[in-house]
Order: sequence, then structure tokens, then C-alpha cells
Amino acid sequence: MAKQGVVKVATCQFAVGANVRRNGSQIVRQIEQAKRQRADVVHFSETALTGYAGTDYKSWEGFDWDAVTVETERIQQVARTKKVWVILGSAHRLTEPNQPHNSQYVIDPEGRIVERYDKRFCTGQDLRHYSCGDHLSTFTINGIKCGLLICYDVRFPELYRAYKKLDVQLIFQSFYNARKLSATILTEIMKPTTRARAATNYFWISANNSSGYYQCWSSFLTQPDGVVVKSLPRHRAGVMVNTVDTTKSFYDSSARFRDQAMKGVLQSGTPVKDPRSRNRKHL
Repeated sequence: MAKQGVVKVATCQFAVGANVRRNGSQIVRQIEQAKRQRADVVHFSETALTGYAGTDYKSWEGFDWDAVTVETERIQQVARTKKVWVILGSAHRLTEPNQPHNSQYVIDPEGRIVERYDKRFCTGQDLRHYSCGDHLSTFTINGIKCGLLICYDVRFPELYRAYKKLDVQLIFQSFYNARKLSATILTEIMKPTTRARAATNYFWISANNSSGYYQCWSSFLTQPDGVVVKSLPRHRAGVMVNTVDTTKSFYDSSARFRDQAMKGVLQSGTPVKDPRSRNRKHL
């Protein structure tokens, strides 16, 4: 029986593309590879199954939704056979004329879809192809409460604070910062931003990315002090299995005052009542 508070996370990347069946086959291979490394949960990047609308294809016209159904059911069967959790980046079809959601499906070791997160903050480009979501999503593995986020959500610290209020310990955040012509500003800022979100809120974060060239940054796992445990090489498919142990303690300089800050008390002591404190225009 797995130790409570401990989970082996497989953070995966491959070159996501427009071909749903090819994406699905790569996902199945990586689930099998992760299971051989004794992973409990296998985490895939944003739109790993469907490809990313606006990048891998221009519109939803003629999109093969039947293939999405077939491949999703195949992935569910593999999850059931291998007895692993799967966090699957995909798109969730809505009633026309509504655009689909950019989603993560949570598939349990019985092969059931037990939760779905829909990307809440879509970029301007995203909104041409996707409908934004409106909820947080949580689930529990081995006693660890987990949450889900997607790509551009990283720019909004309010989402992380909302998960912190729900006592989430591990975030699975799926990205697609790939198929660029060269390095972009995301190459410089995405890992530090994600690490800061982890350290500010004391989260473990599995952050993965499509590896299609040019991949702005490679998939990684960060622990609650913001230190990167391990990263995959850029521009190649890979599976990285790491142990998330929430029973261990890490450096957390915010711990003493985080709760009161989240309640709107934005200083660490009691403000003094002193006219020299109130007068901010004189020495």
C-alpha cells in the first residue's frame, strides 16, 4: 500500500501536433514508460491529445472529434490496465456555436474521468478558439490534495492563493510554449515565475511543456521552496519520474504570516499609533 503523503509523479513531454491519433499513441507509450518507472500519476502537457488550436491548426473546422473520443477511451483503458492516474491535456467539446474548453481530464486508476479543469485565463489568441473555464478542480492521491492549472493561468497569482485556501499541496500545471521560431521572453520568465508561485504558496508543482521545436523551456518539477528537483532536456520527448513527499519540510519564509496576508492583513506586526508614522511628507 502506498505511503500516505507520498506520490511518484511522471512529468511528460513530447512534440504535440495536429494528428490526434499520433498524439494518442505517444501518450500511451509514455504512460507505459512511466509505469515501468513505478509512477503513480502521469502528467501530460496542455492539449497533448488534441493539439493546440491556433498553433497546430487554424480553426476547429473539420476537426476529428471522433478520434478524440476513441483515443481518450484508449487512454482510459491503459490507465485502468496499468493502474495509474493520468492528467490528460485535451479539449472539451461544447454545444455549437460555443468554442471548446482547453482542458485537463483527471483519469483515475480505474480508467474513470473523475474531474476536469478548464483553462480559466485564456490569452487573446486563445479566446478565438476556446471558451474560458469558471472553476477550480481538486482531487486526492495518496492523501495529497491536488489542483490543476493550465499555461497562462501562471500569470494570475490569485488562482494559486485560491488553491492554497483549499489546502492543495500539489499543482499539475500543463503548458504549451513550443513551436516557436526561436527563444522568446517565455524562455527567460516562465520557470522563475512558476518557481515563485511554488515558493510563495508552499506547493509542489509539476510543470510540463510540449517539446515541439522551438521549445521555450523544458518540463520540470519544483518543490515547495521553489527549488527545481529535476528538468527534462529541451526539444525531445521524455518522461521524468520524481517522488513528491509532502511529509518532508522545506524552507518557507512566508509561513508565519501567509494566513493573515491571505485574509487581507498586509503587514507582519501591529501598526503603531504615532503621528510621526502617519506623517509621510517630513523627516
